[in-house]
Parts: sequence; structure tokens; C-alpha cells
Amino acid sequence: MSSFESLLNGFAGALTLTNLTFGLIGTVLGTLVGVLPGIGPALAIALLLPITYTVSPAAALIMFAAIYYGAMYGGSTTSILLNTPGESGSVITALEGHQMAKRGRAGAALATAAIGSFVAGTIATLILAFAAPSLAGWAIAVTAADYFALMLVAFTTVGTLLGRSMLRGLASLGVGLTLGLVGSDLNSGAVRLTFGNLHAIDGIETVTVIVSLFAIGEALYIAGRAKNTGWSIVQMKGKALMSRQDWKRSWRPWLRGTAIGFPLGVIPAGGSEIPTFLSYATEKKLSKNKEEFGKGAIEGVAGPEAANNANAAGALVPLLALGLPTSATAAVVLVAFQSYNIQPGPLLFTTNPDIVWTLIASLFIGNTLLLLLNLPFVRVWVRLLKIPRPYLFSGITCFALMGAYVANNAIFDLWIALGVGVVGFAFRRFGVPITPLIIGLILGPMAELQMRRALQISAGDISALYATSLSKVLYLVLFMVVIGPLVWNFKKKLANK
Repeated sequence: MSSFESLLNGFAGALTLTNLTFGLIGTVLGTLVGVLPGIGPALAIALLLPITYTVSPAAALIMFAAIYYGAMYGGSTTSILLNTPGESGSVITALEGHQMAKRGRAGAALATAAIGSFVAGTIATLILAFAAPSLAGWAIAVTAADYFALMLVAFTTVGTLLGRSMLRGLASLGVGLTLGLVGSDLNSGAVRLTFGNLHAIDGIETVTVIVSLFAIGEALYIAGRAKNTGWSIVQMKGKALMSRQDWKRSWRPWLRGTAIGFPLGVIPAGGSEIPTFLSYATEKKLSKNKEEFGKGAIEGVAGPEAANNANAAGALVPLLALGLPTSATAAVVLVAFQSYNIQPGPLLFTTNPDIVWTLIASLFIGNTLLLLLNLPFVRVWVRLLKIPRPYLFSGITCFALMGAYVANNAIFDLWIALGVGVVGFAFRRFGVPITPLIIGLILGPMAELQMRRALQISAGDISALYATSLSKVLYLVLFMVVIGPLVWNFKKKLANK
């Protein structure tokens, strides 16, 4: 069956009343977490993971994917009206979007962000529908050693490209890898890093770590910095509409942003911060209105927002085809798959075609729903910002601790949640990125498994880890990722002397 026929079958599954309802719930929740600063899609999905115990796989995954896409939309609202990004991918949007709002052009900024997100999301999802099965077909021939090398590249690129320094990124990765090793070894049964605590033998709950990092860590950080209970919002005048000139200046940045964001979502480039920055730099260089940048250039909103949404769709390609998450949110979605004993990867399109194609089809539907929800009801979303921050984050903390306890009905998990929450606060306070920790926590045990498989097949011959052509290419990329920034910084220092 061709990808086109499979996609049509996916639409038949996605258009059922149950799946449409969960898709609508996901789009609303996604926009909500995008609008509210400090709450990202990874936290929202992690808090809702318990529904996997009672809801069908297709319905739950459709809702989670809708939350992922919706947060990309909602984040632009606070970036433009509040100058406070709702999630990390909207940081660049704030540069020009807030300036447009201050000049009385908030409606045009919100419109180009929403329409650009729709255009980019639709194109990127279409590419996803045809690229993921092809990549999965190729990945069937990938060996255990190749997977191990691929995961090492993911560890290193995510660790070095995020954060203020390579050292902080790699330190975060190291913490995640260490947490992933806690508990009994599946092969030998040896107990590792439990320090005599029997509750830790089964390992640390992934959901507990993720929720605590984002929820409790963020709540502590906000509590330590907030001096008031509200935000200063630029009032929106008129409707969220674009003039003919706005359309003329926006459509090329939309397409360029899509072209930048999608491939950087496929490769382990560390989330949406890099593609949005590259899109902004590209538009600033190509624009005929360079003098407007920094004062409210619409291209500086259109391009990054398109890159942001295209990046989200791109991150689903390696997740579905290889079982490899390239962002924190994709990592949480991977946990959702595993909750149903479904392992994303090369065989997913063969073993669970109904679920995966229904999920892909739902992305097109959710993208349309998001456009219909965002443009007409933007003032409704802005009113949510009137919720006092102490009430908001105390509620989030309460749900986070409740979720940590319910996972195993153990006080031990509450102590883990509080401890990880303090770590999350320290990371936020000192500018250490959280995504490498999440990637290390989830992929660490998988990388260990693939390494052991490769060594068992080769009877312990270490050279098997780099014997294939693909593994050699990946280790070359790994070397360039580690050495490249060091060489670049060394040359800059020499040039400044």
C-alpha cells in the first residue's frame, strides 16, 4: 500500500468522533500551555500521561501531538503581546513581534504568526507523511552498532548545541545518563546506584523526573524571581488581520522558515531555538526593509514562526521512523508510546500502521483547528494571563506531586520529585539546559542495550562498534561536533588578540 493510500486510511480513522474530540481537546490545551509563560508542551504531555491507562493509543497520541503543535501556536501570543515567550521556540518571535504590538500592529503580527504556523505545519506534515515511511524502510537495515553510534551523535549534538556553553550541556547530559542507569541491570540483574534503597531497584520513573524538572523546577524559579502577580500586556487594537502588503512580505519568509525548520527537526539539533534563530538571521539578511529590524519587521515574525512549527513536525520523523527523540517534547511522546508497549522505530509502520497513519492524518486536522482557534479567539487566550502566578504555579506543583505519587503509590517517588525539582531550579538559575538531561534519561538505557547487542553479536570484539560504513560516518560527525566549536572559539580568540 502506498503512502498516499495509507494516509487516506489514516484520515478515515482520525475523523471518528472520539479521535476528533481528543484532537480538539489537545489543540485547546496546547494553545493554553503555549500562551501561559513557563508551561511548555513537554510538561503538559507529561502531566497527562496517566490517561494512557484508560484511553486508546490512537486517541491519546492524537491529543499529545495536538498539544505539541498547539503550544507552537500559543507561544507566539505571549511573545507578541507580553514580550515573554510561552515556550522556547517563540523567543525570536518576541524580538520583532513585540515591537509591532507597541506600534499598534499586534493584529498583523498575530495573524502572520498563526497563518505562517499553519502553512509551515501543513507542508512539514505532508513531508513527514512521505519521508517517515521511507526512512523507516531504510532503517530496517541499520545494525545495533549503527544505532549506538546514532544515539551518541544525538547525545553530543543536543548536549553541545543547547545552553550557554558546551560544558553545561554535557553536564546536563551526564546527569540524565546517570539517572537512567539507576536500578537493576536488565541483562545481569546487577543493582546500580540504588545506595541500598529497595524502592530504587526498579529504576526512577521517567515521568516523575520530567514533570518535576519542568513543573516544580519552574515553580521554584518563578517564586524566587516574581515580584508581582501579573504581566504587562500590550493591548490589541482591531482584529488579527493582514494587509495586502503584509501578505506580500510574509509568504516568502513562511516558505524559507519551513525549509530551515523541518530538516533541523529531523536531525538532533537540540530543539526549535536554532532553526528560529537561523530563520531570523536569514530574513534580516534578505529583507529589503533592513531598517525595520529591531523596530517591528513583519518578516522577523513570519519566518521564525514558520520555522518553529516546521521544526515540530520534523522532530516526529526520527521519532516515528527510528525511535529517536530530538527534543524534550518528542522524548515525552516516546514515553507515551512505550506506555502502550509500542516501540517507535523501523517496524512501527508495519506492526502498528493504523495508529501511526491516524496520528499523521490527525496532524493535518489539528493544524486546521488551531488556525480556527487562534485568530478569532486571541483575546480569550490573552485573558488567561490575568491568572495570578502564585495560583497558577501552585496548582501545577500540586498536580505534579500528585502524579509522582500515583505512579507507584510510594512516598519514595515524592522525595525523588522534590529532589529533581530542586535540580530543575538550579538548572534554570544557572542557565543549564534541561533537554540534554531528558534525552540522556530516555535514550541512555536504549544506547546501552544497542551497545551490548553489538558486542554480543561480535563476541566482545570492540571493533564491531565502528565496523560499518554508517557508524564510521556518524563517528566522523561526532568528532566534528565536539572539535568544531572548540576550533572556532580558538580562532576567534586569536583574531581578537
